[in-house]
Amino acid sequence: MNSRRDFLKIAAFGSAAAMTGFSSASSGRGGDIRRFSICANTDSLKRYPDYFDLIVGSGFTDVWLPVFLNGYWPFQMEEVALWKNRFEKKGIVVQSLSVPLGHPGSSLGGDPSLDTTPANWPKGIDIDGKSYSGTSVHNLITKENQSVIQKVRKSGFQKLFLDDDFRLARSPGQIGGCFCIEHQMEFLNKYGYGNNEWLQLKQNIKDRELSKILRSWIEFNCDELTQSFRAQQAAAHEVKLGIMVMYLGSEKAGIRLSDYSNTLFRVGELMFDDKSFNPLKGKTNELFSALFHRRFVKPELAFSETTAYPADKLSASNMAAKLHITTIADIRNTMMMSGLEPFPLTHFSTLAPAMKKAAAIHKKVAGQVPQGPFKHFWGTCSRMVGKDQPNSLFLASGIPFEVTEKPASDGWTFLSEYDIDDFITGKLKSEGTTLIHCSVKNKADGIRYVAESIEEIFAFKREIVSQLKDVPYIVEDKPVVCTWYPKIRSVLLWNLSETKETFTLKYMEIRNKIEIGALDAELVRI
Repeated sequence: MNSRRDFLKIAAFGSAAAMTGFSSASSGRGGDIRRFSICANTDSLKRYPDYFDLIVGSGFTDVWLPVFLNGYWPFQMEEVALWKNRFEKKGIVVQSLSVPLGHPGSSLGGDPSLDTTPANWPKGIDIDGKSYSGTSVHNLITKENQSVIQKVRKSGFQKLFLDDDFRLARSPGQIGGCFCIEHQMEFLNKYGYGNNEWLQLKQNIKDRELSKILRSWIEFNCDELTQSFRAQQAAAHEVKLGIMVMYLGSEKAGIRLSDYSNTLFRVGELMFDDKSFNPLKGKTNELFSALFHRRFVKPELAFSETTAYPADKLSASNMAAKLHITTIADIRNTMMMSGLEPFPLTHFSTLAPAMKKAAAIHKKVAGQVPQGPFKHFWGTCSRMVGKDQPNSLFLASGIPFEVTEKPASDGWTFLSEYDIDDFITGKLKSEGTTLIHCSVKNKADGIRYVAESIEEIFAFKREIVSQLKDVPYIVEDKPVVCTWYPKIRSVLLWNLSETKETFTLKYMEIRNKIEIGALDAELVRI
């Protein structure tokens, strides 16, 4: 809280929640389908007296309390246990999280000394020989994290999220791995390579050329990260581990996604402030990443990465808008976090009703598979060597889409720059779908070029809507996500504009007018 006005707003919300019964006993707490988590910590709960009551009164089902961050224990476990007990008395489930490998830079927003891993932890070495802190695995680090899960078990927790993030690349789009002498020798010996191949590997990484040796390097890193995860899990089977992956996190970051299909899995997002989320492509990129990761994990095990960072830089309206991404991707668990500093407490008056509405919609669409002529595809080349820059604006076209693991036999499939390379070399083939790309430098026969601007997307839409004989779509050229669930004859519309808009939903010869609030969503029966 920064002013008396903030205090009055929070107090008014708290009174209204009490009057309407929107409390821990309320059916607005997510029900059987959608759960809402928030990451808090004992220091913040002590510093902000209203924080606890706001969490309890807003419809959250779960609280995650950090215990181990970047190699440190900044919170007393006895105090964590006290807050755990206090929340549980209000009917809220409490679990734990840690930052197991260290984050490559400031991500906590608290004591800056926590941003660098301890001096006794081996540092990572990048491709140019420079050392860095975080996102690398060594035996000592795995062993210390084994002691973390054991301590968590003794404290009565049943789940532990390996958070922010569980990966071996310091940023999206980077081909990761530690290049220290220890990892170098282990890699060369494992695959029978020599110094010449080591030099070739480095060049292949810089050129993003998916050679045999680069595939070996990616496999090596995936093996290492998976083995660390399994070693930690084996240290306390009673505690279920979960991982948080970064935006479009995949094999090039050491994350062999198929290894975590039965794991609590926090999908990767990136737009943590208004500056990054406000642009239209910020929203479609965020949705694209969530849809991609959902290919690999059951909806009940999937968690969102609904993050504000720095804590006060993502508006309440944008944080509420992110709830629709979770619904569209059928991610059953929304997890909100903002580093060690809570997001502004005034956000709760916006989030509480938004969570209640999202839960009601999700209950109707859970388990349904979106279908449509536009295809969401993220292929092997993108996962292995791509720069994580998806061709995503088609999601805002108002035409339904579906997620495919390989090129479909119909419709229009939108490719990234690196998946285009696979098509040009013959590694990727169309099974009947029309391939669309937006890379000027890679125009090729057999593939349609459509520039990735919303104006060009709308122009393409006008060109092909006459072919949509039995497909619902939005008539107007307005940015909106149109998710079609044919089995329940329903369409979920997410208005991507920051103003209230009226949309015309056309299905066969029927037209319906739907008014949707700014950044809000509505489920429409057709």
